[in-house]
Parts: sequence; C-alpha cells; structure tokens
Amino acid sequence: MILSLIAATGLLAAVALNSAALKMRRHEEAFSIVGGAVGIPEDHVNTLAGIEIAGAVGILMGLLIPPLGILAAAGLAAYFGAAIIAHLRVGDLSATAVPLVPLFLSLAVLGLRVMTA
Repeated sequence: MILSLIAATGLLAAVALNSAALKMRRHEEAFSIVGGAVGIPEDHVNTLAGIEIAGAVGILMGLLIPPLGILAAAGLAAYFGAAIIAHLRVGDLSATAVPLVPLFLSLAVLGLRVMTA
C-alpha cells in the first residue's frame, strides 16, 4: 500500500505543479479557461497557482509527516472540487472534466495517506 501511496502522491504532485506552471506562465489555453470561461480575475491566478504548489509540496512532505500529507491532500481535493463547482456555476461543461482527474487523485492520496498513517 505504501508503494501505491508514493506513486499516487508523485503523480498528483506532478499534475498540480504542471497546472500551477501553466497558470504562472499564462499559458493561452489554461488562462482562457480560468480567466475567460470561469471568470477568475487575472490578479488571482497566481494565488491559485500558489495553492497548487503548496498542495504539491505538502503531499510530498506528507510522505514523511503523515498529518501534513492528510491536510494537503484534503486541501487539494477541496481546491479541485471547487474548480469543478466553478465550471458548473458558469455552465462551462466542456472544461469540467479537466479538474476531475486531479480531484480523484487527491481523494486517492487522501485515502491512502489515512490508511497508512
């Protein structure tokens, strides 16, 4: 079960860091979804990226400090769940699937971290 936790944690960290990097670089497609479709103000995009980076660092450190991993995984699950709600709120069904994978990964890491703590 520990190997599953490590693999899922590494994958989620990579996904979260990639998402943060796209936001920070103002990647055209990612930025049009976050800013255009969902309506997040441009000056809040770096904050969203910071949350993803903090979550990624937290789950990685959580491999050594289980309570931190639990909190970070729960935070990422809440973040990606809120992203889905934000897309649904504005009727942007086409991009709703984008945060689904990291949400499920966050829930998997959370579950595995709780079971192995």
